[in-house]
Amino acid sequence: MSKSNDLDNLSKAPAITAGFWLIKILATTLGETGGDTVSMTMKLGYLASTGIFVTVLLVLVAAQIRARGFHPFLYWATIIASTTAGTTLADYATRSLGIGYTGGSAFLLAAVLGSLAMWRFVVGSIAADSIATPRVELFYWLTITLSQTLGTALGDWAADTGGLGYLGAAAVFGSLLVLVAGLAMWTRVNRIMLFWAAFILTRPLGAVVGDFLDKPLDHGGLAFSRPVASAILAVVIIALILILPQRAGCHPGDGAAPGPIPAP
Repeated sequence: MSKSNDLDNLSKAPAITAGFWLIKILATTLGETGGDTVSMTMKLGYLASTGIFVTVLLVLVAAQIRARGFHPFLYWATIIASTTAGTTLADYATRSLGIGYTGGSAFLLAAVLGSLAMWRFVVGSIAADSIATPRVELFYWLTITLSQTLGTALGDWAADTGGLGYLGAAAVFGSLLVLVAGLAMWTRVNRIMLFWAAFILTRPLGAVVGDFLDKPLDHGGLAFSRPVASAILAVVIIALILILPQRAGCHPGDGAAPGPIPAP
């Protein structure tokens, strides 16, 4: 088979492995600390920070669409851009606009479900390891960005409104992820549905872990420096991208069925 045909049979998103989920959780945590660094530590505010991150996100999504194949650093940079944009956008909506964590979470959940429904209606599938055409990529990155924004609001809702605190909320979202993994391994529940459930749940988990790292001691955090925490997380993510196997997902024509949380 020619190199061109090989490229045609590959997704521009990574295969869904345990390594994928590890990097995803770290990326969402970085999104929280990085977003807070720009909006709070640098005092740019939520709206200006959102403008910066959304601009970066649009540039990276355009680069993703123009790319001919899967490029790990480009893909994960786009994921991080979506989660930092989601952090500041959710904070702007829930705090500056006064929507509140409950209202913001409900609205964003509806937006995520609406994006998935429209994607399914237009394309016929929402399989996340079969991202190989511009139209599918647009739906993919729109859904991801909405889910990242939802995760920030949902994490804040669980930790603050729900009264769980950062560690309590992390335990709840972590337990839900374990439940999804169990359903994937031991039941026949739809794997695509389980993937998106896990994908959404990793964001509030990362959000509350990020808040736990950088929020003041009297707010239940560890008061770590946001820029330092962000730098450490970025270095760890880069190291994992280099160390862990990074391969493209399968094109639908390959006949491979995606799984939500398989072993590496």
